[in-house]
Amino acid sequence: FPVTIPRGSNNYATGSANSDAIYKESPYSAFQAIVTGTGSVAATVAIQVSNEEATGQGTNSNWITIATISLSGTTTATDGFTTIAPWRFVRAVTSGVSGTGATVEVIMGV
Repeated sequence: FPVTIPRGSNNYATGSANSDAIYKESPYSAFQAIVTGTGSVAATVAIQVSNEEATGQGTNSNWITIATISLSGTTTATDGFTTIAPWRFVRAVTSGVSGTGATVEVIMGV
């Protein structure tokens, strides 16, 4: 069952942005990042995790980066990874988004 990491009212980011933290219900996860735009597109996505309740609720910011996904291509690019780790909270952090009209979507499947 794929779950899109939420970003306010939609699941897409432009430029640099942090997604909202979500509770990760299973240790099994697959993460996929997709950048889409016109012409040459690129983006970097850090997947960050924490077990601290206050970080998950937004009070603290004690995130650990477990992986970085680098994307580049023409019109679109995608990559991802799988993990088995019992972290309680997860979020995506985008940076370096470039390309005409480029947006990034990050999806977590559990």
